[in-house]
Amino acid sequence: MPSEDVVKQLHDKATRGASLTGEEQAQLEAWYAEQDQAESEGLGLTHVSPRLAPLQAQVETTLTQLVTVTQRIQELTAQNETLRREIAALQHQLIHASTRQPA
Repeated sequence: MPSEDVVKQLHDKATRGASLTGEEQAQLEAWYAEQDQAESEGLGLTHVSPRLAPLQAQVETTLTQLVTVTQRIQELTAQNETLRREIAALQHQLIHASTRQPA
């Protein structure tokens, strides 16, 4: 397990929408589990109620999906920016090509 500072930096990156590697995500999830366990022990909730276990699993699944969707949005945003630059370059070429041709 990485140091507390490293994991807190990963948490900060994740909450700001930055992409994490698979290993970083696994480290962060393990840290979250440790934090949950410590909090549960501090509250005297050392066992998960059978009624809460499915809800907890559902929350974890939803969080995983959220991370996946966030990463996909970031990928699409980067691709869109690349396309915008390419379009701008083509428009620039078109303008210069049309001004060089005699009317």
